[in-house]
Amino acid sequence: MFGQAVRRFTTSAIRRSHYEEGPGKNIPFSVENKWRLLGLMVVFFGSGFAAPFIVVRHQMLKK
Repeated sequence: MFGQAVRRFTTSAIRRSHYEEGPGKNIPFSVENKWRLLGLMVVFFGSGFAAPFIVVRHQMLKK
């Protein structure tokens, strides 16, 4: 009897979900526009790559 209640709950929980399914639907950014995605990726990864160089430059210019 307990197993049926759990099964009934999980199937109803899945049915009530309102999320879209499919590739690219479960990420927090859109992959529809490839140029916008490219720009976001360049800014995101570029800032992480440039940060150590900016810190070193800042430290070398300090008096």
